[in-house]
Amino acid sequence: MEEQNYWFEIIKINDHLIAIREKLSEVDPRFLTEHTNLFLLIGASSALLIDTGCGLFPIKPTIDSLIGDKKLIVINTHVHWDHVGGNHEFNEVHIHEREAGLITRPLNLSFLKDSSKKIVHRYEKFSFSIPPSPVIKFIKEGDRFDLGDLKIKVLFTPGHSIGSISLFTNKGELFTGDTAHFGAYFLPRKKDFPIIVSSLLKLIKIQYNNDLNFIYPSHEQFPSDISLLTHLRDGILNIERLWKIRKKNSFLNSWVINGDKFQFIVSMV
Repeated sequence: MEEQNYWFEIIKINDHLIAIREKLSEVDPRFLTEHTNLFLLIGASSALLIDTGCGLFPIKPTIDSLIGDKKLIVINTHVHWDHVGGNHEFNEVHIHEREAGLITRPLNLSFLKDSSKKIVHRYEKFSFSIPPSPVIKFIKEGDRFDLGDLKIKVLFTPGHSIGSISLFTNKGELFTGDTAHFGAYFLPRKKDFPIIVSSLLKLIKIQYNNDLNFIYPSHEQFPSDISLLTHLRDGILNIERLWKIRKKNSFLNSWVINGDKFQFIVSMV
């Protein structure tokens, strides 16, 4: 347990919400990201874990110590490696139906072999290929999870990936996954920008009903507020004006554009 205590930063936000942070820059700084944030919602009858991290250290012992004998639901916000690496530790994982097939296969982490960080050698025990969870369950827009006093609704917010979701609670907490966060922000090809902008507008509309209290992104600082969504929308719409200053990043196979509040990583493929 000592290694897990070193790796996972546990932050109690309130009586029902705990953040679990991993330092992604210590795995591979080439992803231009400092932290990954996992979130644990603890209700009266059960608990819900949002993402399982990069899989470098076992996360289940940490979760078990936090929830006791409560039933646990595990949800992936999307299929990327830094969010699903610990899936194999859990008997069942939920993900959007568009990406369910992608996490039934082993997670190939061979691209990390030449990271400058020696800690990635921990993946050698898996031969840089982490097995999936034995059971994958599909979720979709509008699905709900009842933790007792906590209710969580699934929102389909594609753009960062084809099956990205956000989660919204009856306490006004919005978990955006990688759909919205400050720092290095990974985008699809330019022609697909309207998809992510549409997802952001969908989340912004929650504020119109005065339902949104806090935003908890899966990377970098938290909590945030509606300004994260509006700044991100405006920044994406401004990329065309900044396109001439883009720089190529061969490792990420992307264009990098430094904006006022975000570093945009625009896919070339």
